[in-house]
Amino acid sequence: MDCWLYSRNVDDEYEKLVIRMNPPRVTVDNTSCPNATLVKVDSANMHGVLLEVVQVLTDLNIRFNRAYISSDGGWFMDVFHVTDRYGNKLCDEEVINKIQQSLGAKTSSFSSQRRSVGVQPSPEHTSIELTGRDRPGLLSEIFAVLADLKCNVVAAEVWTHNSRMASVVYITDECSGSPIDDPQRLSRIKELLSNILRGDRDKRGAKTVVSMGLTHTERRLHQMMFADRDYERVERDGLEREEDKSLRPDVTLLDCFERDYSVVTMRSKDRPKLLFDTVCTLTDMQYVVYHGTVQTGRREAYQEYYIRHVDGLPVSSEAEKQRVIQCLEAAIERRASEGLELELCTEDRVGLLSDVTRIFRENSLTITRAEITTKSGKAIDTFYLTDVSGNPVDPKTIDAIRQEIGQANLHVKRDSLLPPKSPPHETIASYLFSNIFKAKNFHNFRLIRSYS
Repeated sequence: MDCWLYSRNVDDEYEKLVIRMNPPRVTVDNTSCPNATLVKVDSANMHGVLLEVVQVLTDLNIRFNRAYISSDGGWFMDVFHVTDRYGNKLCDEEVINKIQQSLGAKTSSFSSQRRSVGVQPSPEHTSIELTGRDRPGLLSEIFAVLADLKCNVVAAEVWTHNSRMASVVYITDECSGSPIDDPQRLSRIKELLSNILRGDRDKRGAKTVVSMGLTHTERRLHQMMFADRDYERVERDGLEREEDKSLRPDVTLLDCFERDYSVVTMRSKDRPKLLFDTVCTLTDMQYVVYHGTVQTGRREAYQEYYIRHVDGLPVSSEAEKQRVIQCLEAAIERRASEGLELELCTEDRVGLLSDVTRIFRENSLTITRAEITTKSGKAIDTFYLTDVSGNPVDPKTIDAIRQEIGQANLHVKRDSLLPPKSPPHETIASYLFSNIFKAKNFHNFRLIRSYS
């Protein structure tokens, strides 16, 4: 163990030296492209650098239109065509300064950011990580127990996928507002939450972890669901539903023998944070992206990466190939946010989440994803809901819960399960764009310049 720690420290010091000798160069260009801002990043190459860059931009609510990635040899070179969340160029000087400060030469090093990347909840909160079998009413029971134990939920994120649930919940003591650090009290919280998660049907097992440390919430959720093997398909009555198959992203993995790479391509519905989700998964699975191309359209996104394992070898077996495909499919699907999107904005109070999620449960609604935040005494929460069968929520049910919670506090944002209302010309444009993606051969390696 001492030898390993020594080796790790030596590697860290070497990385810091390389960064000091070759500091990252970041350019934010608003003139070269008419409809996007170009963010160019040049840096000494290290495993995880691509994820660090994508994470910083994603945390600033920046959307990716296109990306060109090259990290062959000892240098990392990326060009991102990006916009703000509304599809406009980046004109906010504060955002531009954050990009340059977070990724540029003034930052201490990518290595130091790797352990605390992204916008994190305060260290004054106690973190609870939960994984287990998903079921209707589960989140309501979790928040009810925390309220009974005099815990105030200040932030949380909940993902569900493939009949599994993962959540990171940040709590404080109801009275003092301080983190909870009493061992006996934490043990009690862990015991009761574990009982709820375990239920009587979770054959795979539930897990509850209490921590005082910081972690990047979304990356941690990917890691938790991966560890819980949510990428393993759940069969219903021995068969997977055809509609489930049709909604699955198209992921392929091929060999590029002449260059000794594996080529992974992904076609899926475009959405915010898609690039982070796939790059995060590849990085945590210990794969390195040497070259890549990302293109997005109105409704579809295409990603192509030339990868090797960190040991320098391409994907070497059919079993490994299938595992990579399954894990990337899961990474894309976890945050798909299917269902009715409701936003709750009201004065925060103890027990608010317990009451709201109870109302959802009593109206036979299930939560597929949730984002809980508290800012300046206000609760700003987003819930994605379906009925217990996964179907769209009945409008009468929406009216009922808005009446009970307060129409001024609860707003309907959208319902992704309902067919979109697009004008005819938009439908045709989307059809043509989709067929361009399907027809074009993106495996032209000559387009990618090697810097080795």
